[in-house]
Amino acid sequence: MSAPTDTIAAIATPPGRGGVGMVRVSGPAVPAIGAALIGALPPPRMARVANFTDAAGEPIDRGLCLYFPAPHSFTGEHVLELHGHGGPVVMDLLLARVIELGARQANPGEFSQRAYLNDKLDLAQAEAVADLIDAASAAAARAALRSLDGAFSQQVHALVERLTLLRVQIEAGLDFPDEELDLFADGRLAAEASALADDLSALLRRAGEGRLLREGLTVVLAGAPNVGKSSLLNALAEREAAIVTAIPGTTRDVLREHLGIDGLPLHLVDTAGLRDSDDPVEREGIRRARAEIERADHLLFVTEAGDPQTPPAELLGEARAVTRVINKIDLAGEPPRSEPQAAWTDVYLSARSGAGLDLLRERIKTAVGFHTGEGLFSARRRHVQALRHATDCVSRGAELLTRGVGAELAAEELRLAQQALGEITGAVTSDDLLGRIFSTFCIGK
Repeated sequence: MSAPTDTIAAIATPPGRGGVGMVRVSGPAVPAIGAALIGALPPPRMARVANFTDAAGEPIDRGLCLYFPAPHSFTGEHVLELHGHGGPVVMDLLLARVIELGARQANPGEFSQRAYLNDKLDLAQAEAVADLIDAASAAAARAALRSLDGAFSQQVHALVERLTLLRVQIEAGLDFPDEELDLFADGRLAAEASALADDLSALLRRAGEGRLLREGLTVVLAGAPNVGKSSLLNALAEREAAIVTAIPGTTRDVLREHLGIDGLPLHLVDTAGLRDSDDPVEREGIRRARAEIERADHLLFVTEAGDPQTPPAELLGEARAVTRVINKIDLAGEPPRSEPQAAWTDVYLSARSGAGLDLLRERIKTAVGFHTGEGLFSARRRHVQALRHATDCVSRGAELLTRGVGAELAAEELRLAQQALGEITGAVTSDDLLGRIFSTFCIGK
């Protein structure tokens, strides 16, 4: 995708009424638009009060204007920012005037896309812009800002440099066999490839945590009726989000609550009790419960102390972590505790008294590999997939080099790994991928 040559404009502040609104313009026509709209552009990066006028010279609004000449701007193009009063009519009139002067309405994320195309940001940094705007917690905002500052990209670039050097050494031996370069003589290349695979695995783990910070974790409460699922939801949410009664089957539909655990966003889902029922409404609730279970990242199978039920085999699997929550320990006289089992972990607690809730919170974090959130960077599912592919490729290449066979295959595995890493920063990309990424941004950014 080549850098565009037209000029775009958009209202960069949220819809609705506000004290201040801002129209942003970017592209080669900015100087001409500015001259027609405000008379003369202000000095670069200096705010100036000006009248914003229509075609007849009548004022539309009066506010501040800022001019950023290319290439010293967010997009790398000439950029003009018009800060006026934040009424929707005023903003619409101002945007319409800018478009009348030669700009066009910007698409979602087009300003960030131009920053990427003009080498002001790499692709991971551009995505971090949207992640910062959409951050659901302070930890997620800090992680997105680290990615925007290049923390993630720098680590990827460093690994690409090491990968490139390793490829050069292997392919030199393949391309110049007359030089008698023994690729496997001292095991050095195999050791370098193994170390690179280990470092990729470490970055993959951190990227996985960063993805959790951005996307959150879907945790589903499941179990028989009247075991305390809704009480547990209320205890974790620290408010009366669900109706709780002694009547089995009170919860008929899916109930969602959003909360955080040490910066990890949780999408907590309470579901209808799992049992056989002739009630058509309850049957529909149970059907919906099973659909939510299928989508869960972490399943909390709630049962009662004294006679705990075993999670049904169909609820277990490698796709998600499972915790058996043994509730109502206050009635059974048991202490709160956490006990790992073969296919799940038991957490003994009381949703009513709160005993053992901290153990459950820790279990949820550790089950998905989330630690503190500090020092993390924002990452997306596609980043994790690319890192996993690169790690697998380098691991296979290291194994071939260790065995002393298949140097050509090892070189190909390393090439594929480098291509996967390039997809993260945009060194290797496609117009289709860029379209999907930037279409998720808000207009004006």
